[in-house]
Amino acid sequence: MAIATATNLYTSYSPITIKTRNNKSVSFSSQPGAYISRHVKFAVPIQKRTTLSISAASTTAIQVDGPTTSSKASKTLPFRVGHGFDLHRLEPGYPLIIGGIDVPHDRGCEAHSDGDVLLHCVVDAVLGALGLPDIGQIFPDSDPKWKGAPSSVFIKEAVRLMHEAGYEIGNLDATLILQRPKLSPHKEAIRANLSELLGADPSVVNLKAKTHEKVDSLGENRSIAAHTVVLLMKK
Repeated sequence: MAIATATNLYTSYSPITIKTRNNKSVSFSSQPGAYISRHVKFAVPIQKRTTLSISAASTTAIQVDGPTTSSKASKTLPFRVGHGFDLHRLEPGYPLIIGGIDVPHDRGCEAHSDGDVLLHCVVDAVLGALGLPDIGQIFPDSDPKWKGAPSSVFIKEAVRLMHEAGYEIGNLDATLILQRPKLSPHKEAIRANLSELLGADPSVVNLKAKTHEKVDSLGENRSIAAHTVVLLMKK
């Protein structure tokens, strides 16, 4: 037998009746703060109280891990950040279109559309910031209507969705990675055209170009890639 004093240990449960050694029933309240000042001989193992204690802890844990409100909170965010990446093979016989500008080169991007690697990753960055499906889901290459389509079509749709959600471009930072051709003579034209397509001031659109130091397909002039980070601001 174990001797215990009835306290508010069982405050979350209904009144408890205990059989004493003399086979008499003894009841006590489980209301918060209630207790019995005398000792009662329990025929209940200590383990029983441990089980109740664990159960109470489990109930608390479930309440803490209840439904969150993250989906509602995201609708009121004053800004959102998105990241985009794209890579295309460079092959002879294709035009090299970057940011909507035809850049003279002996190779171009092999793609279902015009293969504009910069606009593709900008579209993905905007869609990602909005929490929407990526460019491949909205404009699948399995759909023949996008065959050879100019990527300006994709970016205009991304801008429409952005404005529909109540956002505008805060700033955009993009990096092009290719070994050749040199983009210095074309950077300003690309940046100006990208700004116009986005409906953004050129001062918030930044463009950088890097080589891959002759390493892997990018450095061997067999592919071109682009990274973009975009900040969307609430209107």
